[in-house]
Amino acid sequence: LVEYIVRKAPYRSKVEKLFKEAATGKLKLYVSYVTLSETLYVASRIYQVAKVSDPNNEALNYIMWLKRQVEVIGIDENIALRAGELKKLLHIALPDCYVIATAETLHATPLFKKIEKEMKPVQDTLRKLGVKFLEETP
Repeated sequence: LVEYIVRKAPYRSKVEKLFKEAATGKLKLYVSYVTLSETLYVASRIYQVAKVSDPNNEALNYIMWLKRQVEVIGIDENIALRAGELKKLLHIALPDCYVIATAETLHATPLFKKIEKEMKPVQDTLRKLGVKFLEETP
């Protein structure tokens, strides 16, 4: 999601395309509260590095805009427990496990920017779980 705020980010155009398709009803975008909080943190850091005068407020503005583009999904007990099971199985970042668990609950596709270092040993399992990566999309 933060790819969208960095003009020269390698996958920005792909994220922009997803937002456009969602706006026309071609697809539905979901974000969990865990992803929303992580996005707020990373966006604030990006704005800080870019020397934006009020990086925290700018990050909050981005989150408010984002919430109008996607459906924010709450974390329930089933998602939380599934994320824990995925953490035990995959040994990847817990927020990433929440993305997968939330997508499973919604029968949606979990989407990540790229295969992170910690994902490489389990990428076959991730693919079996339906995970897609922006770096591999046309």
